[in-house]
Amino acid sequence: MAEEIQTISGLRKAAIILISMGQEFASEVLGHLENEHIEEVSREIAELENIGSAEQDAILSEFYNLAIAQRYLEQGGLNYAQALLEKSLPPEQATGILKQVTQTIQQTPFKFLQKAEAENVLTFIQEEHPQTIALILAYMAEQRAAEILTGLPQQKQVEVVKRIASMDQTNPEVIKEVEIGLEGRLSDIVSQTFDKAGGIQAAAGILNLADRSTEKGILESLETDDPDLVEQIRRLMFVFEDIMLVSDKGIQSVLKEIDNDELALALKTASDELKQKIFGNMSERAAQLIKEDMEYMGPVRLSDVEAAQQKIVDVVRRLEDAGEIFISGRGGESELVV
Repeated sequence: MAEEIQTISGLRKAAIILISMGQEFASEVLGHLENEHIEEVSREIAELENIGSAEQDAILSEFYNLAIAQRYLEQGGLNYAQALLEKSLPPEQATGILKQVTQTIQQTPFKFLQKAEAENVLTFIQEEHPQTIALILAYMAEQRAAEILTGLPQQKQVEVVKRIASMDQTNPEVIKEVEIGLEGRLSDIVSQTFDKAGGIQAAAGILNLADRSTEKGILESLETDDPDLVEQIRRLMFVFEDIMLVSDKGIQSVLKEIDNDELALALKTASDELKQKIFGNMSERAAQLIKEDMEYMGPVRLSDVEAAQQKIVDVVRRLEDAGEIFISGRGGESELVV
């Protein structure tokens, strides 16, 4: 079974581990995953059948050993982890486990920055070239990157976001050069592969978490140089499912400006949670009419659904810009006066 387990997909392993946890713990774990990963693993769980006890035991054993190896690495480094693993596992198995964990670590450059305070990181990097700052922020968690971006001078903010949006793949040698330049203040990074970082999605994610004034200032400045880039960023900053972040009062304001036929079309692919939120802010009669429209609508083109959703997103963005609604996590709460 030890050899056969290497041929089992990671998705199947994840599904079997979640099933083994029981519903309560599995549900808690799923809550930390992104929507697309939740859908994938949920589909895999639904399709699981003929799980043998040997397969389940082998997968749980591998998962346990990976967790132990990770702990050893954090406590004493690679050699320490290898020595302890080889005491409890056959040498070949210990090497395989260690290799898996090491590859996982190597896929996250600048990981050590996650533990540092944003103010300290800002002090370290604020005088660096915008390209260097862009590289560092592209590998950080979006929330932390947004905090650091907000602390930079506005002109440097613009330069950094522009470089993040145009960034694609980074050569490990470039990362090493950055390390040398920041030696004594930043930790070492080791990467054996080309790592994808940055891009428009990353720029949008960071700006989405920055405070409202920072976001608007950067986008307005960027728009004079590259309006197409700004439009691409804006479209990724707030998507249809993010309407879940709008307050009930805000939802009601949005619904006043949307045609029922358009709303019914947009909700065709919406999550059950979003449908419930929207229906909960309508009268029972209005909600019933929308549900009936959706039921009798029949098959529709996905492009038409996405176009209807984008129109609603545009309404949300316009109302937010006008200060009529606030979106959770976008800095609006700090602007409220009671």
